[in-house]
Amino acid sequence: MPKKKLSLTYRFMRMLGLNYSEEEYGQVSLRRVIKVVCKTYRDAFLTKYVMYSWLLSPIGPRKVRPWVLRKVGCHVGKNVFVGDSVKIDTGHADLIYIDDFAHITGGCRLLCHQRDLTGYCVGDNAAKLKYRLGEIHIGKGVMLGMESMVMPGVTIGDGAIVGAFSLVTKDIPAYTVAMGRPAKVVKQIPERAAE
Repeated sequence: MPKKKLSLTYRFMRMLGLNYSEEEYGQVSLRRVIKVVCKTYRDAFLTKYVMYSWLLSPIGPRKVRPWVLRKVGCHVGKNVFVGDSVKIDTGHADLIYIDDFAHITGGCRLLCHQRDLTGYCVGDNAAKLKYRLGEIHIGKGVMLGMESMVMPGVTIGDGAIVGAFSLVTKDIPAYTVAMGRPAKVVKQIPERAAE
């Protein structure tokens, strides 16, 4: 298989010492780099100075933070609560779906990309591995416990509760309680008894 010629922009980035994957970025254009840099600065400003502004703190968790997540590209429903120090994968924010009434409590991380270890062998360079992208779906009324991390490709079903400090690597069914590293379902939430 003939090797593709690397773009001038990619070669310049390598000359600057930026170690991006040749397979994914080898054909990148200057226009795309400028567009990504501008979006990165805008998103960084919004997530650092607006999302956690002390001045806006009375309305931060229910109004400002969900608005910021929408502005950086997330799909956020109504009446969503976003706690302090929540981190999202801003480069792939469009892959994050948060449904109505969800609670993303303090310190949570939503990660939509990770290195693809398929075919990784001794002697390979991990920095040259491709990324695996995956959507995150957080269902209606989900409670994501403090300091939890949600990995790419995960769906958390409606009404599920994820315990604090959990690492969610697989789907969590609706109306269950899951916890741990990796998170496992520990309880099925019962239906309300008829009165």
